[in-house]
Amino acid sequence: MDLTSYAEWAVRLVNDPDPPAELRGLRAELAAVFDAADAEERLVALLNELLVRYPVRPQLTDHDGQGWHLHLAGHTGAAAVMGLASMVAELGADRLGRCLEPHCTRAFLDTSSNRSRRYCSARCASRANVAAYRARRRGGQ
Repeated sequence: MDLTSYAEWAVRLVNDPDPPAELRGLRAELAAVFDAADAEERLVALLNELLVRYPVRPQLTDHDGQGWHLHLAGHTGAAAVMGLASMVAELGADRLGRCLEPHCTRAFLDTSSNRSRRYCSARCASRANVAAYRARRRGGQ
């Protein structure tokens, strides 16, 4: 069962500035996980607390013509939390992060092969690189 899409959904929810009312609490809980990205023990403790709060209920389904496969049923929080927990278990806690561009706080999943992602998007990476270049130019004059 590939849980990557559930982890990606968690990121989209965290980055949503105005989620539906019923998801605001979950958004805050998931945001706290990303905020703890540089403190692995804290991140894992938060995920374990959320796994208890949002129990996972797998269910077989063939809804999309792909044959029988598992989906996570129940509260949408269960799927999001399980997706993030799976990502941490398989790839490591350092794969969850917050954008390093100073004017951005968006969450991201680092799925790069060399664990090098530091920005939420190419746009933020470019913005940070241009700012660094300009700062170097100013410093050299």
